[in-house]
Amino acid sequence: MNATTTAGLPVDLGSGPFAVTTGGLVKRYGSVTALDHLDLQIPDGAVYVLVGPNGAGKSTLIRLLMDLVRRDAGSVDVLGVDPRLRGAEARALVGYVPEGHDLGYPWMSVGRLLDHYRRYHPTWDDAYASRLAATYDLDPTRKCRQLSKGQRRRVQLLVALAPRPPLLLLDEPTDGLDHVVRDATLTVLSEHLTDSPTTVLISTHRVYEVERLVDHIGMLSGGRLLGQLPRDELQGKLRRYSADVPEGWKATPDFAGRVIRRADRSREIDWTVWGEQDRVVDDFARAGATVREVSPLSMDDAATALLSRKDVS
Repeated sequence: MNATTTAGLPVDLGSGPFAVTTGGLVKRYGSVTALDHLDLQIPDGAVYVLVGPNGAGKSTLIRLLMDLVRRDAGSVDVLGVDPRLRGAEARALVGYVPEGHDLGYPWMSVGRLLDHYRRYHPTWDDAYASRLAATYDLDPTRKCRQLSKGQRRRVQLLVALAPRPPLLLLDEPTDGLDHVVRDATLTVLSEHLTDSPTTVLISTHRVYEVERLVDHIGMLSGGRLLGQLPRDELQGKLRRYSADVPEGWKATPDFAGRVIRRADRSREIDWTVWGEQDRVVDDFARAGATVREVSPLSMDDAATALLSRKDVS
């Protein structure tokens, strides 16, 4: 049986194989703990979305995987490489889109910048890079300092994808893109995954944008992992229950720790509950409640409910 958090959510994805793992990962900035003993598991070939509010530690985690900041404790494995010991080798395996939009070389033209990166990536696919440049309507003669925030993000996405790396680390990849380019980017990612065997970690606080791509999800809050599990398990076990109850009804201990959200009225309740549906319905029946409707949640709604959870049971 998989290990769980105190909230009852799985945090152990089994025996792998995993493209990325961390064990007891800790990162502090002075008195602030950005990551608190994080045990992350990203299955090989998965699209894993890491969701959490701003300040949850998502960007810190990705920078640690790239060895752009140093960990205080714990272990990191990126495709069999410890980035602390072999940082350049680890980074060579990764297509990286950072949280920010700085291209690093404002005086270069877009074309020269792409040629600069091409020289450092032996697997750079020229034809693919040209198609991406056309999709993103990038002018190779334009100076990087003249680009808008959204245009700089498009360049970053091209640089990450063109080498067809075995691992993509995408930190808020759609930030700064208008809805048309955002949709085009998601289509590009979907096609990329079809054409190139790739493991993907997407950090975001907007799950709805990438929901169609994702097959695993992790929820991070305050530097702690609340849970990580396949999307089918999340959507199968977290459901909304509408039920009729007697006047003055109170829940039984069967629901302890499993109620994620609740709205109570005098004779009706509307609860979001974690667990197997048949068992939850039986628990309601034993408690004297009559379930009228059971509704699935989207991944975005499920993640939002779990991240905003208070001790409601």
